[in-house]
Amino acid sequence: GSASLVEGGVGPETRQIFENYKATLARHGASLGDIVKCTVFLDDMSTFAEMNAAYREFFRGDKPARSTIGVDGLVLGAAVEIECL
Repeated sequence: GSASLVEGGVGPETRQIFENYKATLARHGASLGDIVKCTVFLDDMSTFAEMNAAYREFFRGDKPARSTIGVDGLVLGAAVEIECL
């Protein structure tokens, strides 16, 4: 398969990441509530607020632990990458 990014920058990318996680977790009988830690990699730390607003849409109550790191260069020119455990 081919990989591609949703358009619109960090907000839409963050939403798509979590939609992908929701689908993957559901296939294994789990949900976003089973996530205990996320590491967010941002290509531009000035977009933190936009990423955070989209992130919060997926975690209404207690949120998993999180680290956010500014990086230089993500695959496919992405604005954000999020790794969850």
